[in-house]
Amino acid sequence: MSRIHPSYQRQDAAAAAASTAAPRAAVYTVWKRSSMGFQGTDGFSVYDDAGSLAFRVDNYSRRRKLFSGDLLLMDGHGSPLLALTPQIISMHDQWNCYRASEEGQGKRTRSQQLFSMRKCSVMQSSHEAEVHMSGCTHASSDRTGHVPAFSIEGSFKRRSCKIRNSGGEEVARITRKKAGAASLSLTLAEDVFSLEVQPNVDCAMIMAFVIVLDRICWKPYTPMICSS
Repeated sequence: MSRIHPSYQRQDAAAAAASTAAPRAAVYTVWKRSSMGFQGTDGFSVYDDAGSLAFRVDNYSRRRKLFSGDLLLMDGHGSPLLALTPQIISMHDQWNCYRASEEGQGKRTRSQQLFSMRKCSVMQSSHEAEVHMSGCTHASSDRTGHVPAFSIEGSFKRRSCKIRNSGGEEVARITRKKAGAASLSLTLAEDVFSLEVQPNVDCAMIMAFVIVLDRICWKPYTPMICSS
């Protein structure tokens, strides 16, 4: 019996076609539970479309921001990526983001800040929140003198919102998670939702936006009860 070998020409053609295809959006499933907790403790576990743990935020407190401390966004292996710190004195529930390090928190300065995110006033803006990147100097007519680098429109509480850049382009969106076949799909609870990030957008930064949104769009946390 002759041995059948794979067609290397077809494989090369498929690889070439894949390399020239347009980049796809990254799709994540966000579960609002810590991957380290056995009873559904508060945190985040974020899985990519292959089912691998991509990002995580371990157990943290939902006490008022004066006592809550930093939130640390890590990759799936536990390496620190970004540190999120509440602005203690803020009229708009502001959070600041810094590059995290293996050495720990240390003393952070304004020059090390990557971005700040704050909740918008319903009297001043139709957006739910806005992000200002450090060093942004675009002129605007608002009180801050800067246009936000990113704006969140819609409702994060309802898991239906879009993140747009200063040019109005959609860079990410949050939607309710559906499971099952298209004809018999089931909408999951609000603690599980989908995050879609457009190509060439920093996924870790977008996930940091999601974490802050979860804090400034506050709702009572209901722990998961595990029956024995």
